[in-house]
Amino acid sequence: MPRERLTLTEAFTDGPDSNNSDTLSDLSEAATFDTMSKIRSDLVTGVALLSTGLLAGAFGYGAVNVAATFDVVPLDVRLTFHTALMQRNGVVMQTAMALAAISSLALALLSRGRARQLAGVAAALVVTSFLVTRFGNVPINGQIKVWAVTTAPADHAAILDRWETYNVIRTVAALTAFALVIVASRLKLPDRARQLEA
Repeated sequence: MPRERLTLTEAFTDGPDSNNSDTLSDLSEAATFDTMSKIRSDLVTGVALLSTGLLAGAFGYGAVNVAATFDVVPLDVRLTFHTALMQRNGVVMQTAMALAAISSLALALLSRGRARQLAGVAAALVVTSFLVTRFGNVPINGQIKVWAVTTAPADHAAILDRWETYNVIRTVAALTAFALVIVASRLKLPDRARQLEA
């Protein structure tokens, strides 16, 4: 006759099975694993929210304030400031983009259902913002650096307009990624509640 499953009450009392200590050990290990999984998930979610938020904020501020200011100052002032700003921004923005992409991807791997899909799309959008920056804005930044110490070409306005177009694309991608991470993190809450009830 097969042995019946040990109930939780029997595990903490003198039940019919002599393996109560093994059961308590199993329950303790399961609780520890669940706690570590929750901490890991919370950490990844927090980093994804922070990094995508910082990236979106930086690009958003640049698009609304810095890029708009470029249009109302003399060209030589813009070129000098643009060059200095890009030198400062290089390492900071690349680090923010890398962290946002990795944490969003990790969030997707730790999530399920719709939350996983949204976090995955967010990661793809962050990568898009990186690619647009690397192959769109950065080459033009190199040209601007040369113009700052020489003379801007006759078609400089069209080139600067193209830089601003790339800037808008990467900003929209970063803002959308941040919004998707927010929604994904909110969708994870009901999943966690169901796990706790199970």
